[in-house]
Amino acid sequence: MSIQVVLVDDQELVRAGFRMVLGAQPDIDVVGEAADGAAAVRLLGTIAADVVLMDVRMPRMDGVEATRLIMAMDDPPKVLILTTFDLDEYAFAALKAGASGFLLKDVPPGDLISAIHAVHAGDAVVAPSTTMRLLRRFAVHLPATTSAEPDGLRQLTAREREVLVLVGRGLSNLEIARRLTLAEATVKTHLGRVLAKLGVRDRAQAVVYAYETGLIIPAGPSPEK
Repeated sequence: MSIQVVLVDDQELVRAGFRMVLGAQPDIDVVGEAADGAAAVRLLGTIAADVVLMDVRMPRMDGVEATRLIMAMDDPPKVLILTTFDLDEYAFAALKAGASGFLLKDVPPGDLISAIHAVHAGDAVVAPSTTMRLLRRFAVHLPATTSAEPDGLRQLTAREREVLVLVGRGLSNLEIARRLTLAEATVKTHLGRVLAKLGVRDRAQAVVYAYETGLIIPAGPSPEK
């Protein structure tokens, strides 16, 4: 069965470029397009989609608000945010709104296709290290933490908490496995339980949760290069 994709971008040429790339894939179908967030929300109320490629900056309704509304739908599609800069505050807000990750608009075609397959399979396409950079960069936007530990964290075992911290620090499953002397499959199992207990969708949301609850303290903005 093919992956049903919706393109959302206010620039018709950008949509055309993505449509041409995706149209060449035998297992991906572009089933709809929209020029702004409001139109995307309306469209997704009438058609089924698996993945939405969502521009972050658009007139009328930006990609962040559109993502928030889409995530409130029954059985929502995965959302990949399209951004021009990899340290865009909109991308950070989109992760908090429920996006499964973000892509640069000049992403190579192969990476775009891989990203769509990844989120369709339930993974996040934002590398943990990139998510961590975003959270450090925009730590000022995070709410102040309280002394009371959230219920979700209290449900985690010591090992699950350890895995969550390492995910938040930017380690891959393989790196975590080596650090903890575990099989990679065991790390995946632990992470799956963490996601279920915290009620979050994917790895990117788990990292945001770890920072927002104070499990990991942001180190402050990284130096600009």
